[in-house]
Parts: sequence; C-alpha cells; structure tokens
Amino acid sequence: MSEESRTQHVPDHVAAQDATRTAVDRHPDGYTAENSGAAEPIGPHRAVAGGALLLTGVALAAANMRPAVTSLASVLGEVRDSLGASSTWASVLTSVPTLCFGVAGIAAPLLARKMGINRVVGVALAVLTAAMAGRMVDGPWTVLGGTVLVCAAIAMCNVLIPVVVKESFPERVGMATAIYTTAMAAGGSAGSALTPWLDTGTGSWRLTLATWAVLALAAFLVWVPATARRASARQVTGTTSGGARRSLLRSPLAWAVTCYFAFQSLVAYVVMGWLPEVFKGAGMDGSTAGVLLGVLLLIGVPISMVLPPLVTRTRSQSWWAVGLAALNVTGMLGVLFAPLSMPWVWAVLIGVGMSAFPLALVLISLRTANAADTSRLSAMAQSIGYLIASFGPFLFGTLHDLTGAWSASLVAVVVVIVVQGLIGIVAGRPRTV
Repeated sequence: MSEESRTQHVPDHVAAQDATRTAVDRHPDGYTAENSGAAEPIGPHRAVAGGALLLTGVALAAANMRPAVTSLASVLGEVRDSLGASSTWASVLTSVPTLCFGVAGIAAPLLARKMGINRVVGVALAVLTAAMAGRMVDGPWTVLGGTVLVCAAIAMCNVLIPVVVKESFPERVGMATAIYTTAMAAGGSAGSALTPWLDTGTGSWRLTLATWAVLALAAFLVWVPATARRASARQVTGTTSGGARRSLLRSPLAWAVTCYFAFQSLVAYVVMGWLPEVFKGAGMDGSTAGVLLGVLLLIGVPISMVLPPLVTRTRSQSWWAVGLAALNVTGMLGVLFAPLSMPWVWAVLIGVGMSAFPLALVLISLRTANAADTSRLSAMAQSIGYLIASFGPFLFGTLHDLTGAWSASLVAVVVVIVVQGLIGIVAGRPRTV
C-alpha cells in the first residue's frame, strides 16, 4: 500500500493520533490546561457536560455565520432605496463579506497565537453582536462600516472553528463538522426566509437587521462558559512536534483545496447576495424571492447533516465534487433560460450544489494529518479563498449594470462552477499536504 493510501485509509484515526501527539498539558479526559498553570482535575461527568456545551457553542457560533449576510440580501433593494444609495454602493456592500473574510482570515491565526483560539472566537462573537445592532443607526456609510465589522468577526470564526473541531473532537471530525455546517445552513436559511416577514411585522429594515444580533448574543453567552475550562495551552502555530513544516504556498494540493474553497464561496455569496434580485428582475415579487432564497439555503440543512460523515468514509472525494457541481450548473442554467417556469426546482438544485461548502470544510481536515496543519490550511484556504471570492458579487452586479440584464452574469457563474468541479477532482484525491 502506498504512503498516501495509508494516510487516507483511516483519516479520523490518524488525525486523532497526531492531535494527541501534539497536545500540551492535556488531561486524560481530553481537556487542556490553562497557559498560566495546571488546571483543576475534571471529573468524567463534568467532561461530558463540557464537551456537550462546547459542541452547542460551536453550533450556535456556526448559526451566526450567514444570517448577517442573507438577511441583508433579502431587503437589499429596500435598504438601498431608503438610504438613497447607488447600485454601485449595493455592489460594494455585497462584496464586503468575502473581502473581509479574506483579510480578517489572515489575522485570525496571528491573534490566536497571542490570545488563544477560544478567546479570539469569544471576542469575535461579542463584536458581531455589537456590529449587527449598530447597523440600525445612521446612513449608508454606517451600514457599510457595520457590515465590515460583522464580516470581520465572522471571518475569525470561519477560520478558527474548524480548528476547534479538529482539536476537541479528533475522533469525530465528520460528526462535529456535520453539526457545524448544518447549523450554518440553518442560520443562513432562517436569515433569508424570516427577514421579509420580520420586515413586514416591524415596518423597519433597521430593526429587522438588528434583531439577528440576539442570535449572536446567545452564541457568545454559551461560548464563554463552554470554553472557560478548555483554554488551549497549545496555541495556533505553523509547526508540530515533528519540527518545522514547509510552506503550504509551495503545495499544489493546498492550492487545489484553496481554489476549490474560493470558487464555491464565490458562487455561494453571489447567490446569497443577488439571487433574489435576479428573480425579482424576472417578475417575481420580493417576498417570494426572499422565501425562495430561504428554501434554497434550507436544502443545505439536511445535506449538511449527512454529507460530512459520508465523505469521510470514502477514500476519494473527487466524485462528490463533480456531482455537486453538475447539480449547481443545472440549476443556474434553469435560472438563466427559464427563471419563472420552475423556480422551486432551480432553487433545490442550486441548494444541493452549494453543499460544496461542507465538502470544502471536510477537505481541509482530510487533506491534513494533524491539527496544526489543519490550522495552516484553514487559514490559507479561507483567507486567499475569500479574497478571490470577493470579486464575485461585485463583478456579478457590475456585469448587470453594463449589460442591463442578468444573462452575462449568470453565464459567468456557470463557468466558475465548471472550473470548481474540475478543481474538486484534484482536491478530492486521497493524500495530505
């Protein structure tokens, strides 16, 4: 059997062994000691409760990764008109999430080295709560600035939570990733589907957007006690106990995973930022378009439950990537040529195709042999990936402004999805960086 085959044959078991070898001051029940000194002994019952509480914190943090974006997309036209803003401003606003994810994602490992992973996530959730509430005041620049802070906070969680999963649940990466991605999909769907109803009920888009700060506050209030006794003594580094590692920038596999992450993110944020406007441009009313996006994102909830455990059981993930891309292309072509003929079918196909996101997260874990490499690949894939993806929503809106129609924009997205599928073949092959 080849070396790469042995690496991939039992990925969760190998990951568990490597994570254990690289742990510092780890207790027998899996908890880590504080940097400042030895922690108190933790009984088995407390360990189980702490683990469950941490998993709840991970789920709640993940549930906040999309509502801030999808809720804004659902009332984007109303926000733009209310503020007297231009289409260019709207294009910039829809590009802010991925741009911030890229820039702030670079800073996440640096902050984690100084503060610890759990503290950085906790601070990010606090900033997210305040910034989401702050978007309800003043004019277009305040909304834009608040969105920048919101997305910077989300970026920190985006990069670091997969590392928390790898470190805290090394033998259950598939299960923990399924919970993480399911909560994320559910949050994104709720943000899109419920926002039009909240807007109608409150009569104010400002109050509607601020309402989602309650979910962020709930995540913060659970995260702090869940991680109080689990502060990581081993902060994020670029090395393992085996010595210095070569830069991932010289790894073709790392670039394949990064590009796969980039293109699926580009498509996802184009869909979340612009699809309601595409349907409204075809003659659909705004409420239906918002609910349609919510249904599209809701499709990802059950898929996120089953996909990560399934793909971790297969030696190669290449055909998963190809299949998801094919479904997404079919849905996009339906929107391009007959948007109102079967909009619910197109939404379902696109929703299933966008399950490339949980696949991308699983690839970050499966293509690495230990938590330190997971941290490095997560930072690379998400920082560079989101920077590449940030051009998508802006160019999508700009193509519409230049052509006066959505056709050119949709064709460009179809091309990106095809390239994503081809890259997925490479990223899905069983080996590690």
